Amino acid sequence: MRELNQAQAARYREYRAFVNELVTPRADQMDAEQRTPEDILEALANCGYLGGCIPAEYGGSASDALSYGLLCHELGRGSASLLSLLTVHGMVSASILKWGSDEQRATYLPRLARGELIGAFAVSEPEVGSDAQLVGLRAVEHGNAFLLSGRKKWISYAELAGLFLVLARTEAGPTAFLVERNRPGLSCTPIRGMFGFRAAMLGELKFDACRVQSSSMLGRPGLGFSYVGSSALDLGRFCIAWGAVGLAQECLDLSLSYSSRRKQGGSELANHQLIQRLVADMMTDVRAARALCLRAAELREERDPDSILETSIAKYFSSKIATRVANDAVQIHGANGVGPEFATQRHFRDARILEIIEGSNEIQQTVIAKAGYQSLHFREEST
Repeated sequence: MRELNQAQAARYREYRAFVNELVTPRADQMDAEQRTPEDILEALANCGYLGGCIPAEYGGSASDALSYGLLCHELGRGSASLLSLLTVHGMVSASILKWGSDEQRATYLPRLARGELIGAFAVSEPEVGSDAQLVGLRAVEHGNAFLLSGRKKWISYAELAGLFLVLARTEAGPTAFLVERNRPGLSCTPIRGMFGFRAAMLGELKFDACRVQSSSMLGRPGLGFSYVGSSALDLGRFCIAWGAVGLAQECLDLSLSYSSRRKQGGSELANHQLIQRLVADMMTDVRAARALCLRAAELREERDPDSILETSIAKYFSSKIATRVANDAVQIHGANGVGPEFATQRHFRDARILEIIEGSNEIQQTVIAKAGYQSLHFREEST
């Protein structure tokens, strides 16, 4: 990892201690019970981690990009479900900060920063996944309000969230709305038995002529995806990229520890060349993925427009690496790797989800390839 400044190094030590003390020892239990304990949510809020995207004037901690990435790295190392919480809560907070009215900022940001209100990003639908421009949930104008009808599915922390950033289709096109949980016509059904992210308390939202005031619109009509949604997803991909590196690093550490102790044929696994090959590839992959995340963080801090592409590249590569490293960790652990007493099986399941959420890897491939062709055409025209 590149050299951190004094403040970043102190934050990193703090994040690592938080995860080691409160998250890692309970992550498997959280996964089995398919829930996040309230005391861990309170601890996240009390430490200011839920306000990392919110300025101090609204009660937040306003972390720089690298510090926020390091927090995602550590939460991903401990529990990908908690990483999901930080991701969606941050996406809602950052969207309100960037696109919200003065009233919306004053109403929601202090409560989001304190953790009194959990935010969730409601875009995916039963028939619509990564292509958010195709949302089917309808918002019909009715006087000074809108009536929302349709469903959203696979929403992280839908069971707990008090505020949803909802993408709906109006006559003007996809439009973003802030919808509070207690609105009449909105109901939530928990989703159980997921392959990964089991503690993320996913849910399906049903909107049955759910009435929201026009003042709950976030941004302008028709710009819900091209502006609000795309900027939120950019932050989400940044979080997932860093979290994927954290998960991969944990799988590597677990593999190093296990292979140093476990014997086969009278010798530790660490002495076998096939195990050494796996470990060497894992180490190289993790370092390469971390380097891409560091580059994305650097560009985000500089507000460089290229940060969007670099974030997509980091998310694509890091999530692929997380799955590959987790798979190798299971292989090194053998039968223990898929047993309930070892965390490798949880990391393997969670890693696979990282390749799907906040824009699937296929979407990232399309984005990255288009940028490559555009760059080629620009160079050709410049010569």
